[in-house]
Amino acid sequence: MADAGAPRILVAGIGNVFQSDDGFGCEAARRLAGSALPDGVRVVDYGIRGMHLAYDLLEPWDALVLVDALPDRGSPGAVELIEIGPEHVGGGAGVDAHGMDPATVLATLAALGGHLPPRTLLVGCQVTETGDGMGLTAPVQAAVDEAVRAVRTLVSGRLQPVEVS
Repeated sequence: MADAGAPRILVAGIGNVFQSDDGFGCEAARRLAGSALPDGVRVVDYGIRGMHLAYDLLEPWDALVLVDALPDRGSPGAVELIEIGPEHVGGGAGVDAHGMDPATVLATLAALGGHLPPRTLLVGCQVTETGDGMGLTAPVQAAVDEAVRAVRTLVSGRLQPVEVS
């Protein structure tokens, strides 16, 4: 039975499995969805369905954890934890429901009458290959387990900061 006082945390896997490493968030969400998580935690692989994520964020969530690919900055496979605040969310102009990246999804919330959850975090992995193709490259595939551990630690510790390497 769910704990009525448990914080509601949405874990959202983001990415395109048909563009190699861009499928990182989807793979991490798939692994997380198959594991036991604390009450109040919901894991969804949104893939490229950003508008669905925006509509789900209209529900009252205490926190949002995005899991997504990050641009390569010289360390492919490096997992990073980034705190996202209102200052990071842009305007949402020119919304394309079929190509909504996480920043656009969050910016679209205001237009839909919603608000950024009180706490929004991104667990991301630096990727190298995002061209057409299925399957993650070796360094990104190896980083999925680390990202899953980071998300599990975040939601189990009710979003206290965690160390990621």
